[in-house]
Amino acid sequence: MLIPYSNSLNGLFSENLLDDFFDLPGFRSFQTMPKAPQNIMHTDVKERENSYEIAMNLPGMKKENVQAELKDGYLTVSASTDTSNEEKDEDGKYIRRERYTGSCSRSFFVGEQITQEDIKARFEDGVLKIEVPKVEAKPAVENKRYIAIEG
Repeated sequence: MLIPYSNSLNGLFSENLLDDFFDLPGFRSFQTMPKAPQNIMHTDVKERENSYEIAMNLPGMKKENVQAELKDGYLTVSASTDTSNEEKDEDGKYIRRERYTGSCSRSFFVGEQITQEDIKARFEDGVLKIEVPKVEAKPAVENKRYIAIEG
């Protein structure tokens, strides 16, 4: 069974706090930083006969900034971005200069029987698709260990 574990967005996709300030009368209108996508890491999990298919939205992300890691039965997908926007006046002086950096991650428990080689992933058009095979859960066998009693 595939279980979502955590969803961590480190303030990555919040609105620019200064936009309201610069919208006051008397301030010239500024072009704002590109708005962060609101549908980041939205995930669909589809159960198939022999596997689970995970489709995760990562709009605006580049393949080289997306990582998937399997550790202790947890599949963790991480993504990061780094954007900058500079506006200068006619003399080349800065009017506003912003940088935007952030990361996000999401984890799923896939089971300790799954190996890295079992998982297939591809990134296309801002969507990360991951296929995780189903593995039957084996009931834990209780090993009884007796202590010898002398007498």
